[in-house]
Amino acid sequence: MNEAIHFLTALAQAVATMTLYSDGHPARERVIDGAYQALLDLQATSGNAVFTFLGDEVILGSQPIRELKQWDWGPRLSNAGVQRLEFETDVDRGDFEAFLEEVLARLTLSAISSAEARQERKSGIKFGTVGVKGELEQIEMKTATVNYSLGIEAETIRWLHREVKDQNTLHLGEAEAVVRSLSVAMHGERHVMIPLMKLREFDQYTTTHALNVSVLAMALAEYLGLAHKDIRAFGVSGLLHDIGKTRIPYDILNKPGKLESNERAVMNQHTVDGARIIIETEEDLDLAAVVAYEHHIMIDGGGYPTMKYRRDCHYASKLVHVCDVYDALRTHRPYRAAWESERVMSYLQEKAGSEFDAEIANSFVTMMSKWENAVTVVTQEDQEITLAAEPEPPEPPPPAAR
Repeated sequence: MNEAIHFLTALAQAVATMTLYSDGHPARERVIDGAYQALLDLQATSGNAVFTFLGDEVILGSQPIRELKQWDWGPRLSNAGVQRLEFETDVDRGDFEAFLEEVLARLTLSAISSAEARQERKSGIKFGTVGVKGELEQIEMKTATVNYSLGIEAETIRWLHREVKDQNTLHLGEAEAVVRSLSVAMHGERHVMIPLMKLREFDQYTTTHALNVSVLAMALAEYLGLAHKDIRAFGVSGLLHDIGKTRIPYDILNKPGKLESNERAVMNQHTVDGARIIIETEEDLDLAAVVAYEHHIMIDGGGYPTMKYRRDCHYASKLVHVCDVYDALRTHRPYRAAWESERVMSYLQEKAGSEFDAEIANSFVTMMSKWENAVTVVTQEDQEITLAAEPEPPEPPPPAAR
């Protein structure tokens, strides 16, 4: 039993560590290597290893592991749809890492549907729920079908913002974990979904907006055919593009009326502050810093901050700019009502080439039109509603996003 205990402990440590470090980080690779070696050690004595997680019981084969009774990871795995777990003797390291990524995705997301989609790749790792006769109902490696509920991700973003505001500390690991979770949520079905959060209260705008822009940026980057690493980097940049707003007083950020000139100056400073926060706390986030600085600069040179010498902005900044304005205009704010989707799309096309990069803006409109029936807005009450057109606002709101 010692080898089994050592392996399960190493597995839990690996998944926990993977939430803190990005792909390829030495610490991440070390814990994966350690857990994989623990699996090989277990198989050297037990052959095929079959675990069952039922309540607070952990069972190896037909023998309970008494030392792991009330082990807190047992219920976590079970609730994520891993009640039975079997490792064949020919599991390679790549399959093992893919399995850990799947477990991480399931634990990071708030809910997993019991109806799960089958992943095409074969693997020596089998897991799923236990049927009434004890058989493994899903026996190939699965990709989760997600009941979209982004409450955990929203709380993580609120915590990140508090840490920046109170401790002047930006936690890269948690930001990347949220982006990985959002990426999994987007691909929870056989077709791409765009899980967006619906604003419930005005003081949650910064949180929901960060998540939505991250999702939209990754969806658009993927639609445009960018490389996987760039898609993930654009997602992180979208998530952190407004991090400078943690420096803005609440009464300015949520003012229901028009901002005074001095208040507008404070609001506009968030791009500079955001870039500075990222640069000073995370040297590996240079792209996110650039996007934080540039995402309100227009193609024709308008917007802010004002550049002394005109230059082209980074492609990621131009892409996030489109996603930022779309989500801002689609959201009810204290100072204006939301625009309906058709009106926002028309605005993006009208301003393509002046405010927005024409290719990016037109691609975004095409993407959203193509996926109109697949787009889902997720509220923090875990309800799903179709993204529908809202009544025309009585007064045309200002187009610029704060």
